[in-house]
Amino acid sequence: MALLWTIVEVMVALILLVLFGLVSVIIFEAYRRRHNNDHVEASAIFEDPNSLKKVPCPSLTDPAEKYISLIIPAFNEEHRLPGALDETLNYLQQRASKDKSFSYEVLIVDDGSVDGTKRVAFDFVKKYTVDNVRIILLGRNHGKGEAIRKVSLSYKIHLICSFYFCESIVKQGMLHSRGELLLMLDADGATKVTDLEKLESQIHAVARKEYHQRDSAAGDSSFRISDVPVAAFGSRAHLQEKALATRKWYRNFLMKGFHIVVLLTAGPGIRDTQCGFKMFSRAAARKLFTNIRLKRWCFDVEIVFLCKRFNIPMVEISVNWSEIPGSKVNPLSIPNMLWELALMSAGYRSGMWKIAK
Repeated sequence: MALLWTIVEVMVALILLVLFGLVSVIIFEAYRRRHNNDHVEASAIFEDPNSLKKVPCPSLTDPAEKYISLIIPAFNEEHRLPGALDETLNYLQQRASKDKSFSYEVLIVDDGSVDGTKRVAFDFVKKYTVDNVRIILLGRNHGKGEAIRKVSLSYKIHLICSFYFCESIVKQGMLHSRGELLLMLDADGATKVTDLEKLESQIHAVARKEYHQRDSAAGDSSFRISDVPVAAFGSRAHLQEKALATRKWYRNFLMKGFHIVVLLTAGPGIRDTQCGFKMFSRAAARKLFTNIRLKRWCFDVEIVFLCKRFNIPMVEISVNWSEIPGSKVNPLSIPNMLWELALMSAGYRSGMWKIAK
């Protein structure tokens, strides 16, 4: 019996030691990333591949010049990107031809692709002009929400936009966009671009309500959608029952566990945080993307968390979604997601991650 108690005590001591070590590592890493949200302006330009003229790189703090900006992060999307861009730009051009007040831009953020993604993107810039389609090239892959320290020197020819400090891939597109509304969407075209109208209409409805609640005497003539913080999240939650029936049991188990952790970390409100189809008013994007710190998949969860901190109204809208071959997500991503969620919880709840108002 004495031997059994000794073994139990040793095991408990080892478990406590491992937990202490894990907590220490999480706190240390959260502290190390406390300034990851800092955005240091470098001298950045877009280069028009047709005229070779340099176009100033805009800032999210500037007044909006377009009605909507579409930000598309891409990594090795040579085969899937052309179809998605064709569909997207055809829709945008048709809408612009019907409504002369409708203006747009598409920003492709190339996350260090080693295939023909850059060539494909350049072809669309040449076809639709640098005013409508722009590219940001990153030096090497860091994941959907990660940043780079500096651009690889191998991109000397037609360097579309130069960045020398750490910021997220989507964040780079957001911080240098010109739209009143900003839509992030995946390069695979899994969600139909026409569904942006669902998010757009909800943002307008919520923004007008917020605007009139704030100032009941104000008229619609002074209303600007870009000035009212609102976020709209595309959702695949309505497809969950079908997905549960077709996925392997262990994938369902992992995803259910992840959703529980997300609920504990960011709280309730958004059922599908990971759908890559999200729209923000310019005012909301300014608040959110100047504070984002997480690097990869879980920056979506951080957006939800920050929306709650800023009291930014959130709406979740069902969108049409289809599985596209070539997904970069796999079950091995789950441990990385949990790691980032732990960092986020430790960083914000301890006060190490300050929120810039």
